[in-house]
Amino acid sequence: MHMPHEIRVLELTAIIMGETNRIYPSLLVLEDGLTLVDCGYPGQLPLILQAFEKEGFSIADLKRIVLTHHDIDHIGSLPDVLALCAGEIEVCAHRLERPHIEGELPLAKVTPESLARLDLLPEPHRSALKRVLEHPPSAPVGRLVGNNDILDSNGNVEIIETAGHTMGHISLYHRPSRTLIAGDSLIISNGILKGSIPEQSIDSQLALRSLELLLTYDIERVVCYHGGIYSDTAKAIRDRISVIASQRDDQEPEKEFDN
Repeated sequence: MHMPHEIRVLELTAIIMGETNRIYPSLLVLEDGLTLVDCGYPGQLPLILQAFEKEGFSIADLKRIVLTHHDIDHIGSLPDVLALCAGEIEVCAHRLERPHIEGELPLAKVTPESLARLDLLPEPHRSALKRVLEHPPSAPVGRLVGNNDILDSNGNVEIIETAGHTMGHISLYHRPSRTLIAGDSLIISNGILKGSIPEQSIDSQLALRSLELLLTYDIERVVCYHGGIYSDTAKAIRDRISVIASQRDDQEPEKEFDN
C-alpha cells in the first residue's frame, strides 16, 4: 500500500553521443492521483515502465503529467506514455511552453546555428540527433499552470516559475516533504548544488534571478533532473540557493561549495 504525499525519484539511463546520461523524473503519490514530472528522452517508454514497476506502481495508475519545460529530454516519451495509458491523462505546462510541446513552434534552442554545430558530430549520431530536434515529439497540453498555482486538489504541490533555462520553465514545491522538484533550474555536479548551465539556458541571467523566488520556501530536499537528490537543512539549502542566485556575468565564478 502506498501512502499519499510520497515522492519517488526515478532514474533513467540513456546513451547520448556514446556517453551514459542519467536523468531523474519524479513520481508524486498524491491523494488525487499519481503524477509524473517530465517524460525522458524519445524511446524511453520501456525504461519508464520498468521504473514504475520497480517502485511498485503501474503506468495505468497515472493521472497527470507535469512538464517543467519543453527540452527534448523532458518531453521525448510524452506521446508514447499518453498512447499507452487508457484513461484521460492531464498534461500540465506553462503557457509559454505549450506551443513548443504541441508542435506549433519548434524547440526554442533549436536554431540554424545550433543545427550547424551538429555537422561537427560523427555519423550516425549527427543525422539521428538532427532529425529528432527538427521533428520533436508533440502532444496536447490540457492545463496551463503558472506561479503560485496549486497543482493538486489537496493543496500540497505549488508551482513556481523559474524562467531562464527556457522562458516558461517551472519548478514544483511539495509541501508535506519540503521537497523542491527543480527540473533544470538547478543541477547537482560532483555533489554540489549549482544553477542551470549558462550555455544551455535561453537567458542565463534570468535563470539566476528567478531562483530568488525559492528563498521564501522551506526546502530540505531538491530533486534535480540532472544529478538526482540533494538533501540538507532548510537554512543550508536556502543559503546555497542565495549564493547561486547572486551570481552575475560581471562577478568572479563562485568557489566550490563544501556540502
